[in-house]
Amino acid sequence: MKEHDVCEITCVDSEKTTRVQQQLEKGNYIPEVSKLFKALADETRMKIAYALTLEDELCVCDVANIVGATTATASHHLRHLKSLGLAKYRKEGKLAYYSLDDDHVKQLIHIAVAHQEEVAGRE
Repeated sequence: MKEHDVCEITCVDSEKTTRVQQQLEKGNYIPEVSKLFKALADETRMKIAYALTLEDELCVCDVANIVGATTATASHHLRHLKSLGLAKYRKEGKLAYYSLDDDHVKQLIHIAVAHQEEVAGRE
């Protein structure tokens, strides 16, 4: 039997939709938040971000080793995460150490992983 996952008639709650539309337009954060999720949609960057939740900071060489990439590739991904405000770095001599920018980023990663584990448990 086919699921009926769409409305079978048109019925718009104009008060509710207007309120939500105004909230969406108010902050105009949606494009930037979309970029954040787009960055994490890349499997390598997600591995890197998750690795940075497990260790407070990792040097580029460690990240490359963990994800099985060259240091140039790891560095490219780390710079991308940094450009979006997801990661930060510090130099110590000739080494560059990266960490997540703040606890919000760590929470996003942990929530996403927990959700996926939950979804996988339902199957």
